[in-house]
Amino acid sequence: MKTFKSLAAMLGAVALPLLLVPASNAACGGPVGRPAATHVSWSPELRSAQPQGAHLVMASDLLDLIDPIVGMWHVKFVVVGNNSTAPNGTEFDAGYSVWHGDGTEIMNSGGRPPQSGDFCMGVWEKVSDHAYKLNHFAAGWDPTGSTLLGPAQIQEQITLDRSGNSFGGTFTVDQYVETNGVLNPTPVAHFQGNITGTRITVNTPA
Repeated sequence: MKTFKSLAAMLGAVALPLLLVPASNAACGGPVGRPAATHVSWSPELRSAQPQGAHLVMASDLLDLIDPIVGMWHVKFVVVGNNSTAPNGTEFDAGYSVWHGDGTEIMNSGGRPPQSGDFCMGVWEKVSDHAYKLNHFAAGWDPTGSTLLGPAQIQEQITLDRSGNSFGGTFTVDQYVETNGVLNPTPVAHFQGNITGTRITVNTPA
């Protein structure tokens, strides 16, 4: 009886992987011979580009879908054509900006103290070959950081150079004020000028 139980256990151990093999292949839905994907995307856009029944995207395949604007940038804003409060050539702001592959962006402003709001976020889209537009918002506070003034809207139109390591373009900044929960649609301040960006890589020095 003991021998029979040992034999049954051995056969069960061998049979179990054989039973699981068809189910595993069916679940993966990937081509035979390719390694299993370690990163998966379930976006509808990516699924629609795959054969019916295949729902996994290899991490290596995603590299082909990354837009060249994606990455970290050192950015500089210089005023052009503004009034005397910000003469031409004045550096309005500078900082670090990250453009993400999902169409969002975040910036750490080096020209604003933290208490007045030095982080802001935006969304971008590609409008033509190497050209992009960004719609970006910041929460504007007074210099003490105790009173919220309202949203500041930063808009950019930029063109990425052929190397993919720098860009240039124009920007506008409009500061709005909210009073008693009501936003004044007329900006209390407006700035405009040129923006430049230089890509930051793992080898970029300080």
